[in-house]
Amino acid sequence: PRDFWKSFGPGLLWAAAAIGVSHLVQSTRAGADAGFALAGVILAALVLKYPFFEYGPRYAAATGQSLVEGYAGVGRWAVWLYLLITLATSVIVDAAILLFTGFLLLSVLGLEWPVWTAAGALYAGCAGLLWIGRYRLLDRTVKLILVALAVSTLFAAALALPRADLGTFVLVPSVGDGAVAFAFLLALVGWMPSAVDISVWNSLWTLAKDESERVRTSVGHALLDFRIGYVGTGFMAFAFVTLGAAVMHGSGESFSAAGTAFSLQLVDLYAETLGAWARPFVLVAVLTTMLSTSITVVDGFPRGIARSIEVLAGRRATDVEAGETGRIYWGAMLAIGVATPAVLAFLAGSLTGMVDFATIVAFLTAPILGYLNLRAVTSDAVPEEFRPGPGLRALSWGALLVLGAFGAVYLVSLLR
Repeated sequence: PRDFWKSFGPGLLWAAAAIGVSHLVQSTRAGADAGFALAGVILAALVLKYPFFEYGPRYAAATGQSLVEGYAGVGRWAVWLYLLITLATSVIVDAAILLFTGFLLLSVLGLEWPVWTAAGALYAGCAGLLWIGRYRLLDRTVKLILVALAVSTLFAAALALPRADLGTFVLVPSVGDGAVAFAFLLALVGWMPSAVDISVWNSLWTLAKDESERVRTSVGHALLDFRIGYVGTGFMAFAFVTLGAAVMHGSGESFSAAGTAFSLQLVDLYAETLGAWARPFVLVAVLTTMLSTSITVVDGFPRGIARSIEVLAGRRATDVEAGETGRIYWGAMLAIGVATPAVLAFLAGSLTGMVDFATIVAFLTAPILGYLNLRAVTSDAVPEEFRPGPGLRALSWGALLVLGAFGAVYLVSLLR
């Protein structure tokens, strides 16, 4: 129906933000190290985290407000917590993603620039696109990139599949046999399909879409839009596992610990295995994966920061205002845009430690933010008929227990 197409898009933006390093590096590395032995772990992560991501668009469509307002309903401390998480991780995550994307672009184009200048140029390009076209151009650009990403990745995986050893597939991997390092397993679950805090972005994008199209998205349409994006991220994860399993697993090569070098190894091995003619497919898959993430994080972090500050300052949004971007948004974008290349230029050697810090924050706050999302979507602000049913609530509580246990184990592993 025409109404659905008018509200179609925020779920794809969420997918674009999620399909990044978690897919390109971690899913591929899972396939490279263990064949299909970790496919069950990826599936479990996708199922367990589903409710917390789904509550973003559900809350926005049901209430006409973002999850930030939902957090405010729980308590001001919840908004402060979300804002602090975002401030603590925004520059680090942007730096890591733009470094990765800049490195890939320089390699493909054969340029010898310092990588921080490429990252800065990339950030400026994304910010410029948002300045010129606001949400509508972001929506259209990401849809185009995602089409290229889906076609190239699925085609590359289909070409490689006959070479993969499907005998390695198990639903429950045996941890401790050396093939599956526990730390890698934690990172795989922690970032698959993404960190829980980006559920807030999805609620904000749902409102921005309403504002740009002058419609009010129904809960049914918002959930369908999200599920299309979510299932898509799952398919992409398994496509990258297939690439790793088919061209890297059992190849006898030792793989780089650096994500950038690892992704170029994937491209080279793919071309060696299937022939030089196949290189463009996997190259487009690799580049579009990182470009889609780059543009969505450049918009997402300032959007989350701006809404949090507005809510803490007591500004209540009407439906239309909720999707707009104001001075705080552009100020936050400028500040992150200055800090990100600066970190890459002067603190590049410390970036691994910073990314570890962001991973720890993502891990340990996932159950807290998941709980806040559940509290928001079951609150009085959401009409009874739009609240999650008993099955989804039960899955949420089960997932909170698992994520909490993972966080505790991760803490213990750090302290040992």
